[in-house]
Amino acid sequence: MRNENLSRYYVQGSADDTPEDWPDGRFWEALETRLPGEAASRLTTGDTIETIVTPLRSWVMEPLSAGRLFLAGDVAHIVPPTGAKGLNLAISDVVYLSRALAEYYESRSEEALRSYSNTALARVWKAVRFSWWMTQTMHRFPGMSDDFDRRLQRTELDYLFRSENAQRAMAENYVGLPI
Repeated sequence: MRNENLSRYYVQGSADDTPEDWPDGRFWEALETRLPGEAASRLTTGDTIETIVTPLRSWVMEPLSAGRLFLAGDVAHIVPPTGAKGLNLAISDVVYLSRALAEYYESRSEEALRSYSNTALARVWKAVRFSWWMTQTMHRFPGMSDDFDRRLQRTELDYLFRSENAQRAMAENYVGLPI
């Protein structure tokens, strides 16, 4: 939820779709069929503010620094929305970089600035792994075998629902790893 009256929703479509392929009526119908009955019955629909087709892809720039240039956030890495890690990663980049800059201006030590890229990338790659796992578990892709691939997805979800260790690992990754 963005606020009491505004939310961002995603539904999976074809990678070849355009925003024009998803008028409001089609979107709300698709979302309602994907939600449990009780949640669908409580869904408030209305005019959409923005419709975009978002590719489910990951991308990481390495290193995150070159000389006195430091990259952070979406210019440094992209993760699919499935894992909800984009903003968290941007914030952690800024935390690491601000600490490094503070150390530099307080003591003229460049050590933290030199290690910024490695420090941030260690967290980035963990988030990319988690987002990849969530995407593979929750979405269907062209070329997936209906039997084998769907069975793997169901098995993964069954393991998640039945294993406290799997639930702890998901919670740790979903809520966010420590900075």
